[in-house]
Amino acid sequence: MDLRKENILIVDDDIDILELLQRHLQAMDYHTYKAVSVKEALFILKDTYIDLLITDIQMPEIDGLQLLKFTNEHYPEIPKLVVTGYPSVEDSLEVIKSGATDYLTKPFTKSELKKAIEKAFEQNATRKNRTVPSTHTNLYSDMVGESAAFKKVTNIIERVKDNKATIIITGESGTGKELVARAIHYSGKFSREPFIAVNCGAIPENLQEAELFGYIKGAFTGANENRNGFFQAAKGGTLFLDEIGTASLAVQTKLLRALQEKEITRVGSQKVEKVDIRIIAATNANLKDEIKNGTFREDLYYRLTVVEIKVPPLRERKSDIAILTEKFIRKYGIEFKDRLVRIAPEALQILERYNWPGNIRELENIVQRAVIMCDGIIKVKDLPDILKYQINFPENELRPLHEMEKEYIQRVLVHTEGNKTKAAQILQIDRKTLREKLK
Repeated sequence: MDLRKENILIVDDDIDILELLQRHLQAMDYHTYKAVSVKEALFILKDTYIDLLITDIQMPEIDGLQLLKFTNEHYPEIPKLVVTGYPSVEDSLEVIKSGATDYLTKPFTKSELKKAIEKAFEQNATRKNRTVPSTHTNLYSDMVGESAAFKKVTNIIERVKDNKATIIITGESGTGKELVARAIHYSGKFSREPFIAVNCGAIPENLQEAELFGYIKGAFTGANENRNGFFQAAKGGTLFLDEIGTASLAVQTKLLRALQEKEITRVGSQKVEKVDIRIIAATNANLKDEIKNGTFREDLYYRLTVVEIKVPPLRERKSDIAILTEKFIRKYGIEFKDRLVRIAPEALQILERYNWPGNIRELENIVQRAVIMCDGIIKVKDLPDILKYQINFPENELRPLHEMEKEYIQRVLVHTEGNKTKAAQILQIDRKTLREKLK
């Protein structure tokens, strides 16, 4: 069997088992996603192209059987493998009925795991029949495209993926900046290390420093224990700082030191900690303008822009719209219709004509809506009116008051069929005044 780098989702509430499975799978050259609960697994399934699901049965709140049943109906193309430490005849029958291809009992050997995975892929005939765009590979995660603008971004990814140079990703909202950051991390040699994504704009300013760098017990009211921050969580891997322009000036100062000296200090501590991580920042703001306004440090800006990746807006890569549309149709067709959905050529032409001010996020939302509204084929009627041809009426030129008055009097006379008495009543003037105006 050809062991290309497939995406495998592992679901288990036992962290040790998750780590063991991840090591075994990565040694087999698979790419892994981990989830400690069914809820977390569903989020990954919704947003990620998964080739195989491996799940435990006994988990708190929602068990693995429910995950199997859900996946079997919403993502029928994904083969499923069960690992459990509590085998029983009843569970075995239920697992098979739920669509799983095999049932492994803990503890198991690496060889047993490999055979079970190969069996899962071989028995899953529908997986081989899925329609996947030729340019959509796992190398760049969920990024797809074939335009020159897209290839310019992937060319930079190729050059930076295997080193820890600081990177800043710029682009309009909705262009997929986080996808670029994930592609850099997961396509490079540090892919087995953590990828931690932080939205700086979502953290209150007074908590930014503690959340990023951690704190010690007693550092402030409510600090009842020592706690790691995002820097510690990303040890050895990548820390992605989205909306970096919203970071407070105090945090910017600490970020500058972290980049310069490769060290941080927890809130309330005097002890310096060395950090070995790659920083990728992103922004849709113009940081140079923020520097002029005094809200962003110039020295930090130059530290962050060792490598800059400009993500193009969708209007500059329209040749990718068909590929992106196919990706979203496949994703939401299976989720909402339990089958693949197609799009009519004339509807696709409308999508390719539109300028997409909301970029890829807007395209995904509109395709999602169209999939819900359609009857198996997305037609023009299933698309919102904003995408369709609009008539832009020119604004009337400004004219002198007497011309406008004359035009209105004539309209009233047409309405009264030439009856000047009725016209005068409507205009609230007497007949003599009306006669003067008509002259």
